[in-house]
Amino acid sequence: MSKPIISADSHITEPPDCYTAHIGPRYRDKAPHVTEMQGLGDVFVIDGMPSPIPLGLVAAAGLDPKDIKADGVAFKDLHRSGWDPKARQADQERDGIAAEILYPTVGMVLCNHPDPEYKQACMEAYNRWLAEYCAGAPGRVFGLGQTAVTSVEAAVRELEEMRKLGFVGVMMPGEPGTEFDYDDPRFDPLWEAATDLDMPLSFHILTSRSSGLDATRGPKINAFLQIIRSCQDVMGLFIFSGVFDRHPGLKLVCAEADAGWVPHYMYRMDHAYEYHRYWMKAPPLERKPSEYFREHVAMTFQDDYVAFQCKDLVNVRRLMWASDFPHSDSTWPRSQAVLAEQTAHLTEQEKDWICHDNVAGWYGIEVH
Repeated sequence: MSKPIISADSHITEPPDCYTAHIGPRYRDKAPHVTEMQGLGDVFVIDGMPSPIPLGLVAAAGLDPKDIKADGVAFKDLHRSGWDPKARQADQERDGIAAEILYPTVGMVLCNHPDPEYKQACMEAYNRWLAEYCAGAPGRVFGLGQTAVTSVEAAVRELEEMRKLGFVGVMMPGEPGTEFDYDDPRFDPLWEAATDLDMPLSFHILTSRSSGLDATRGPKINAFLQIIRSCQDVMGLFIFSGVFDRHPGLKLVCAEADAGWVPHYMYRMDHAYEYHRYWMKAPPLERKPSEYFREHVAMTFQDDYVAFQCKDLVNVRRLMWASDFPHSDSTWPRSQAVLAEQTAHLTEQEKDWICHDNVAGWYGIEVH
């Protein structure tokens, strides 16, 4: 690559005191925390969630697949760079990565918490911790804040606060904490604020109630193939409801849901709108659904050979490669080999777009 590589989707590992040390007094006794459970090893326990979060998959990057396990892992054995910014650069350099856009880990599960107020308190605590983490590795990591979207007005204030904390975007829950969904025009002030603040809205896999690994037929591994569906639903919701007609500068990120499926999905949306918009009562759109997707939706992916092969069937300026470090799906520390194999047919310009320019431009960052 002629330019430094940026991972558009990497993660931190929330340390045991991420929430307990930063949450407000109201929920201090119920803050998410780490404890050891027999048979499960160290786990994150979240009040109000039915199951603890085992730490095995949280930082399994670099392990042989046959050694990956969800349970029986101690926090001290995870990649230190997940919570220690001083250790981050060494792991980046080992993988040939210059910088990363950071998503949460436990915070992904929190997106599905049933209590919006508790969820918001946890996310505010996370934002405080993340600001400290990013300050420890300036120019190498760029954080995305979190909000529970308890109201439109509150979410607007939270985006403004995230900007002050130095975050470059926001990771949204798949479903808002309001009684109405994201397609409701009452959300327009939030989309206007996100546009004015130049804060892309990111929707990550596993952050919607419909995307759990238990919602499947047959062997559990079958669920792995359907986790992208919830991200597709969110993209379609924004497109078909006319949000982009009202907010032409709004930017979305479809995170870790791969991109090889996008050409057919865009075709299918156009087909649905052309043939079925009348009897299905779809609102009128100024353009084809695929045109909104091409312009407004950026996609992150790590090991997706198909995405590189079909780059001419999508907007190549909206493809953003990622390493997913330190999660179990990560290409770390093999990212250079993966990219060399999967981008061999690309021009140097296309490589630079997908591995640097697109993410730098989408988030307005400079990486040297």
